[in-house]
Amino acid sequence: MPHRVAVLALDGLLPFELGIPHRIFGLAKDAAGRRLYATVTCSVRPPGPVRTDADFAIAVEHGPEALATADTVVVPASYELGPVYEQGVLTEELRAALALVRPGTRMVSICTGGYVLAAAGYLDDRPATTHWASAEHFQRLFPSVRVDPDVLFIDDGDVLTSAGVAAGLDLCLHIVRRDHGSGVANAVARGTVVPPHREGGQSQYVHRPVPEPQLATTTTARAWALGRLHEPIQLRDMAEQESMSVRTFTRRFREEAGISPGQWLTQQRVERARHLLESTDLSIDQVARDAGFGTAASLRQHLQAALGVPPSVYRRTFRATTAPSG
Repeated sequence: MPHRVAVLALDGLLPFELGIPHRIFGLAKDAAGRRLYATVTCSVRPPGPVRTDADFAIAVEHGPEALATADTVVVPASYELGPVYEQGVLTEELRAALALVRPGTRMVSICTGGYVLAAAGYLDDRPATTHWASAEHFQRLFPSVRVDPDVLFIDDGDVLTSAGVAAGLDLCLHIVRRDHGSGVANAVARGTVVPPHREGGQSQYVHRPVPEPQLATTTTARAWALGRLHEPIQLRDMAEQESMSVRTFTRRFREEAGISPGQWLTQQRVERARHLLESTDLSIDQVARDAGFGTAASLRQHLQAALGVPPSVYRRTFRATTAPSG
């Protein structure tokens, strides 16, 4: 049976964010072309119109009872959260609706939808994120939540939160990847014409003075490095691709990518290793060499740190949904 997703539409919602789960989960299919998710939109009230932040309303055909049948509940952002945003407390409608959610249901928020999860207690003593512009207010309102204002999303098992707007795409693609492997997620990304994995965090999008037009970027160095992840790559090698000093390159790279060159390289190598583990029969030693980690021990260390599992467990988990390509 398809995994059932309920998207909670609140007054003042952003239509773009409301559509993200339907688009991403709606494109996810198995090898036989069967849909892997069944996504419905519901309201905290009986079926009827829900206001948006645009000049139109949305006719929602399901009431809060849809939450009782969901395996995953997604709460997109709203500009009319009222006491949820101002005081950190749920309205009676929201409280009654969320009381229908079954224990163990996966809870997901997009942007300021995290306020709803926090007010409901789902984020107590847990890591979470939201739009960078709201992060400071969010932390003051919910001091028990461990807010990370830099990341695009946080996966804390049964509760996942994303940064603003388009970061909802990143989070929903991550959920598909987590549920069904990178093969399915990559196919969805191609169909949506978005990258399957974005680099860096929110710091790339925080307002800062625009660099002078004549200043070079680090794009060439990143493309150069991606073509030789299996080789040893030194920081000075990347800096030379941009004809910069190591110090200038490191500063510019962090400004553009939101992370250091070393962190970025490790991130890309982990993604390369994940792809090889899911889609090939290469030995763990060969995957380690091809991804640039050199040894199986180094690969295990980095994969454990990034994903919480060793390579062998990761491969077993995803090979059931990703066919080997040799």
